[in-house]
Amino acid sequence: MVVARPHVTPIEGTVTTPKGFRTAGIHCGIKPERPDLALILSETPAAAAGTFTQIKTRSAPVIQSEEKLRTGRAQAVVINSGNANACTGAQGAADATAMAAAAATALGIPAETVLVASTGVIGRPLPMDKITAGIPRLVEALGADGLAAARAIMTTDAWPKTAAAQIDLGDGVVTIGAIAKGCGMIHPDMATMIAVITSDAAIDPVVLRQALRAAVDRSFNCISVDGDTSTSDSVFLLANGAAGVMPIASTGERYEAFLAGLTAVACRLARLIVRDGEGTIRVIEVAVRGARSDAEARQAGRIIMSSMLVKTAFHGAELNWGRIAAAAGRSGADLDPGRLAIAIGDVVVVRDGVGVPEAYPQAQPLLSQTEVGVTVDLGVGSGTFTGWTNDLGETYVKINSGYLS
Repeated sequence: MVVARPHVTPIEGTVTTPKGFRTAGIHCGIKPERPDLALILSETPAAAAGTFTQIKTRSAPVIQSEEKLRTGRAQAVVINSGNANACTGAQGAADATAMAAAAATALGIPAETVLVASTGVIGRPLPMDKITAGIPRLVEALGADGLAAARAIMTTDAWPKTAAAQIDLGDGVVTIGAIAKGCGMIHPDMATMIAVITSDAAIDPVVLRQALRAAVDRSFNCISVDGDTSTSDSVFLLANGAAGVMPIASTGERYEAFLAGLTAVACRLARLIVRDGEGTIRVIEVAVRGARSDAEARQAGRIIMSSMLVKTAFHGAELNWGRIAAAAGRSGADLDPGRLAIAIGDVVVVRDGVGVPEAYPQAQPLLSQTEVGVTVDLGVGSGTFTGWTNDLGETYVKINSGYLS
């Protein structure tokens, strides 16, 4: 079957929008009041893939889920919020195992097909009595309400994050749905949050893993809120084939169509995470052009996006383009100072390495908008990168100076 071009239609939805998935979210007592335990279940065993935080102090759930995904198969994901189960030693590993086992028993499926994730405060043991008591109630609550699970994985998030899309593969339509949490400790070093993505497409596990890595690299690895990553960052992808469409067994046009849909969903979630960044007023799209290579464009973009001086200038809607130029200059990416250009929206404020003062009055109002575009041309090649960050102000400090209280 020939697919002339990827046909992706964004729709409203969650992890239960694709066929064959149910979810639940309840309060089990980890948090004082809000939901804190979530379950996502495929009605049949699914092809599965994941990407995880790359830092050295990874949590027990991350280590165990990554190991389980070597098989390329899974059926459920159980997630708690309010406690990261990280830096908790042998007890943390035992608790992660027990959490997956309790869910497997309640569901009547093998424990090796249950993935586990935890998010919240680092360094505290999980209250396993509350979790194991809550899991049977969690299974009883399984249904079509994907928002229940989205709310149960939130920590300092202001709202649940969801995305979905339908993809025309040429011989049938498949659906991708997703939920995510994240608004702090966000920086591109996969993953940068916790997300669960589901699909009713049938796809080879090796090909699914390749698609997820590509989509993550174009989305979650292109955002930064505060330059920090977490011990618990995970992205899970389950595809159960319930749409009844011919399997995607290898790369090709049908794979590219699926990848386009997966990337669209991941990018939607990534932008929502930046929008919900702790204390965010503005989302800034940083486009780097004219780099020696795409890799160097990414290198410059990441430094610009994570610069505290750049982010605070945007918070104050201040046209301090010198901070952008300085960040690009220290990024290690090659650039030509005599050809450097910076634009706010479509307004060029730096040309050939020097400011364009007559353009400043036109650019200034753009900085007060909730969505701001910045383009930086390094003047040495054709490499490109696009990423998203946010402004940084006093609300972020307030939230993170009292996180344990």
